[in-house]
Amino acid sequence: MRRRWLSAALVTPALLVAGFVVIGGILMSVVQSIGLAPLVGDARLSLDAYGANADELLTGVGLSLAIATASTVLSCVIGLAAAVVITQGRVTGRLVAGLSAITIPIPHLVGAASVGLLLSDAGILPRILGISSGDWPDIVGGAWWAAVVFEYTWKESAFVALVVAGVLASRVARYDETAALLGASRARRLRHVVIPLARPAVIVCAMIVFVYTLGSYEVAWLLGRPYPEPLPVLAFRLFDSITLTSRPEAAAVAVITTLISLVAVGVGMSLLRRTPLWK
Repeated sequence: MRRRWLSAALVTPALLVAGFVVIGGILMSVVQSIGLAPLVGDARLSLDAYGANADELLTGVGLSLAIATASTVLSCVIGLAAAVVITQGRVTGRLVAGLSAITIPIPHLVGAASVGLLLSDAGILPRILGISSGDWPDIVGGAWWAAVVFEYTWKESAFVALVVAGVLASRVARYDETAALLGASRARRLRHVVIPLARPAVIVCAMIVFVYTLGSYEVAWLLGRPYPEPLPVLAFRLFDSITLTSRPEAAAVAVITTLISLVAVGVGMSLLRRTPLWK
């Protein structure tokens, strides 16, 4: 009990600072979105900010959910596969681990600019392949937001791979060897040993990736279409507008993004509690 109190006391300062920034920012956005902290005019309780851009808001919710879901699924699938390769301990695994470790420190802004230079219709890849800009598909700024999903998948799959590999490295070897001695094939060991052991880490990574991609601004702004706009791009545009009355509308978009993130975390925690390792 004494150690628990000591551990709680040591992390309390960091928790207070983080809580003040996060909770204070959320509360300020809520207050501003309902008209109680206007930059101009009198304070008046109102939900007008939520209905001022209703069509764009609904479109942004659907688009943001699609981008975040696709990026999360692809990142988790590729990251899990990479983690399995890493835990094999072979040369290929060390190479994958090294590439993943190099990818992590690269900022998303730099990654988005690199993807744009590589995959645009006048980019490096079509020039190397000798394909004209008219024949190159609209990967950057196209209707399917492929470049945005590609950038998120590239960056976040490396994150998933390293986290899951760290979990598997401490657990999978003993159980995998036991299953192999009992006659289980590689496919059965992957299905009944590796994936169940990796499932909690994958769920946690999926929550982190989904929430990040849902609220990230720079990648969608650089690589996406001007319209429709995902929620973070819509919020930034409204916040940066010369019309000060647009600030509550930007706060409303931020509040809705936060609510979706909380729902996603709640779903993820529900799935995490159902895993055998949690129990």
